[in-house]
Amino acid sequence: MSEPQRSEGSTQRLPVIEKTDETLPGKGPGGPGGPDRSASAAAYDPPPAVEDGHGAERRFWSARRVPAGVLALLLLAGAGLLLYDIVAVRADRPAMAWRRSLARELAQRPLDDVWVLTGAGIAAALGLWLLVLAATPGLRDVLPMRRLHPDVRAGLHRAAAALVLRDRAMEVSGVQSVRVRVGRKKVDARAVSHFRELDEVRADLDATLTDGIRRLGLARPPALSVRVRRPGRKE
Repeated sequence: MSEPQRSEGSTQRLPVIEKTDETLPGKGPGGPGGPDRSASAAAYDPPPAVEDGHGAERRFWSARRVPAGVLALLLLAGAGLLLYDIVAVRADRPAMAWRRSLARELAQRPLDDVWVLTGAGIAAALGLWLLVLAATPGLRDVLPMRRLHPDVRAGLHRAAAALVLRDRAMEVSGVQSVRVRVGRKKVDARAVSHFRELDEVRADLDATLTDGIRRLGLARPPALSVRVRRPGRKE
């Protein structure tokens, strides 16, 4: 199935999508022994990336302003407090009580003390967390798109991709409601069909969503999994 260009990406179907979310449980005709179910892991081969000479697209890196800002404020506060105490000592004033107490505790407590090990564990965990933040890109919700221009990079949020694919799936005849979850490597679609054969609806959904994934223009198109069932019970 193909979709008119004028309807793709438009917001005119948003009320329809909201209505289908409310009708997800459904009260349609189910079998006497429970709702029928048909499931498929579509034989979907992601299309190869466009060879434009700019290399494979990598994930977007997060600026992580909040962790960096918190760490900078903590370091600034600690350095300022220590510098003030050192200047006070140089000016023939007594050192702060907390620094004298800390120096005494560090000199008297053995290395296998519980509080020393606890403090060392917390410091090591914070350091490991900072290393993980520095070595990983983050922004898992943004899927990189194929680069068509060397100076332009584009990304698509997974929620927006799921909205587009759900909009496409609602155009399939027999689909009463559908939920689409887009991951980094897989698209999972769960549909409710109130008429037509489930295998036919599933085949149409496979074709429609496969075409929709290709039209998203992702650098690494995810695989597709489609499940279709009759209304009558919640998943």
